[in-house]
Amino acid sequence: MTISLRSAKPPQGGGGFALAVLVLLVLVGLSGLVAWGISSVLTAQFPQLPAWTLLLLIVLALVPGMVLVARAFPWITNWYYLLPAIVVLAAFTVFPIVYTVNFAFTNYSGVNSGFPDTSYKTTVALSPDRRTVTFSEVPADIGSIERLLGCENRRCAGRPIALYDEQGINPVTYTVQSVAGRAVTLAAAVPAAFVVTDATRINSYGYVQLEQFQRIFARASAALWPVFLWTVIFAASTIFINAIAGLVLGLLLNNKRLKFRNFYRTLLFLPWAIPTVISIPMWGALLNQQFGIVNKTLGLLGATPIPWLNDALWIKMAILLVNLWLGFPYMMTATIAALSTIPDELYEAADIDGASRLQQIRHITLPLLRGAFTPILLSGFAFNFNNFGIVYLLTPTPPTIEGRESTASAADILLSWGYRVAFSANGGQDFGLASAIAVIIGILTIGISIINFRAAGVFQEARR
Repeated sequence: MTISLRSAKPPQGGGGFALAVLVLLVLVGLSGLVAWGISSVLTAQFPQLPAWTLLLLIVLALVPGMVLVARAFPWITNWYYLLPAIVVLAAFTVFPIVYTVNFAFTNYSGVNSGFPDTSYKTTVALSPDRRTVTFSEVPADIGSIERLLGCENRRCAGRPIALYDEQGINPVTYTVQSVAGRAVTLAAAVPAAFVVTDATRINSYGYVQLEQFQRIFARASAALWPVFLWTVIFAASTIFINAIAGLVLGLLLNNKRLKFRNFYRTLLFLPWAIPTVISIPMWGALLNQQFGIVNKTLGLLGATPIPWLNDALWIKMAILLVNLWLGFPYMMTATIAALSTIPDELYEAADIDGASRLQQIRHITLPLLRGAFTPILLSGFAFNFNNFGIVYLLTPTPPTIEGRESTASAADILLSWGYRVAFSANGGQDFGLASAIAVIIGILTIGISIINFRAAGVFQEARR
């Protein structure tokens, strides 16, 4: 007995949805691969094509693909409404993840960037057949054309070379066929309309297997473990302190007999309403060791100035202090909202039984708040585990610690450490290493989230 795919119907319930998503994912993936292949061929023939050509090709490949899939699986048309969501998910979530993981296994950096190296740009002459360029000189620190092009074999076959015209703005990449002395023979002739004046090498990058991860774990004690430990302490301490402060303020402001409580709520809500790009640098100015108002106030009280942003320990205290100011309004608002769902009859019955205010909080309020606060605390921990903004905005030039790598300062959490490796000058713009750090951060974040969810019983509640 044979079953035709054309007449097959998807399973009912969750199976139908899962099968439809799988088919649409394959459709989007194949369309992207086809478009990428066509784009590679076109770019090789027409180097001046705009970057959005790939997007246009994806659309042109996706539309006929939808028609073909609909003919093969007629039932899939009922699920085409999922296609925009899948495309957005693939473009903004799946593709960046795959892209990052791919770079984690390469030596991609500011040096090996895949772009022409303008520091070795040299005047060249083009032969009459327009296939051979001859360098006028070889840089003294290089010694030979082979070393200039970064050849793995003496003939340099297959290596890219960048040719410039008189304007010297947009170089065109060609493939090397062979090298003889200072003469480089190209695999294809240069068009007559292109007037070659200069040439240089292209700092290409390649796959290095697990080398980036080996670099991280070989010197884990100098960066990975200290930064990871501070990241966990920072996230846990922030959630604990902010939750306590928000809970206490929420309980106080929930008192109906408190006068002007709406005014107090509005006033205490302001730190959360002000954009962090404004408030965090202002805190940096307030905590300045020499000119900050905090230290000036302490000086009036007879205390010595505190190096809030210049000491390895005090900078951590400053980060926790500023994050408390930023985070407690959210916890306070969540507490007030959760308290409004607790029936007043419970407190009235407790008053009749003679329970004190503290006993009511312990036996009524806190147990009923647990269900509302559990997801807030878990999501807050995950957010602060990757809270790049406060570290970067408050400590643009944090103090370093002797024995650590220059990119792993005293204030850095995992995400800011990866950022400094990728973009800061002293990190050498090592994008491959930064991608490997990002992969490790992703694995750790997923692992910690699973542990937190299991400890909180979220999965058990979901099964029920």
